[in-house]
Amino acid sequence: MNDIALIGRKIGMTREFYKTGQLVPVTVLKMEKARVIQVINEQNRGYKAVQLGYGKIKNSKLTKAMKGFFAKKNTEAKKTLKEFRVENTETFKEGNEFGLEIFKDIKFVDTKSKTIGKGFAGAMKRHNFGGLRATHGVSISHRSHGSTGQRQDPGKVFKGKKMAGHMGDKLRTMQNIEIIKTDLDNALLYLKGSIPGSRNSEVLVKKSVKNINKLTIEEKIQAAEQAKKTPEKKKK
Repeated sequence: MNDIALIGRKIGMTREFYKTGQLVPVTVLKMEKARVIQVINEQNRGYKAVQLGYGKIKNSKLTKAMKGFFAKKNTEAKKTLKEFRVENTETFKEGNEFGLEIFKDIKFVDTKSKTIGKGFAGAMKRHNFGGLRATHGVSISHRSHGSTGQRQDPGKVFKGKKMAGHMGDKLRTMQNIEIIKTDLDNALLYLKGSIPGSRNSEVLVKKSVKNINKLTIEEKIQAAEQAKKTPEKKKK
């Protein structure tokens, strides 16, 4: 079950207070339920997977092929379809729905979302260049990136050269983000810190890939309280 992911919409940021007075900034995500559209068997495709659908879409925006696909599956049309490899397909049935409950015993998650698009940016802003000198003959090129090519050999600018260009609007994955709390009634997920993307942008949330032994904030507070209770050994 933890192999699958949910898609949420970024609502914004707020903060959470703990009984110790500690303040933690959190990002709030409105999570959508995922519906099993198709269970893929090893006999047909050579691998086991499950196809999930997220979000609503108007029927008028669907192609004829997709209308036929959803009609055949006897389910309402979904905006996004995603496929996940799973070890065991027996736990999934077409039409089943999953919500926030799949993150019940999970402490850390990975998120994938698009960064805020910043348009055309210069080399200093885009790649953190230092720029040219502020004096001594440097004229109207203080923030330029300097020379880009070589001499006659090879006589070209290599691909991937750090130059001015389109900045942001790229898919980025954030790993090991702590779940501060979940609100099952309102389908809200509170994640520690900030997450790439603007308000209302889509965020894919799945169980953390890395096996980490990091303590959560709650566990740290409990450990500190326990340490206070245990009497210290008297110095001789």
